[in-house]
Amino acid sequence: MTDYASVQALHKSTSAFSPYIPLSLLPYIAFLLLGATFALAFYFSTLPNEKIPARELAVASTASLLGGFGVVAMFCTAGVYV
Repeated sequence: MTDYASVQALHKSTSAFSPYIPLSLLPYIAFLLLGATFALAFYFSTLPNEKIPARELAVASTASLLGGFGVVAMFCTAGVYV
């Protein structure tokens, strides 16, 4: 029981969690990231076909990364903390 008591005392003595990014900025971040994702998706659809699709890969990877972070920011804005 001494282990549980020490963990409980440590838990009570620590400060509350505070995020690095304020919650009030999350809607704006989500809008910015998802807007950039849609813009890059449109740009991706207008790229010409090439033998080595390096530009397509870069644009698609960037859009995917921004879209993932944008969806997480949107969920956190709605109160679903993932």
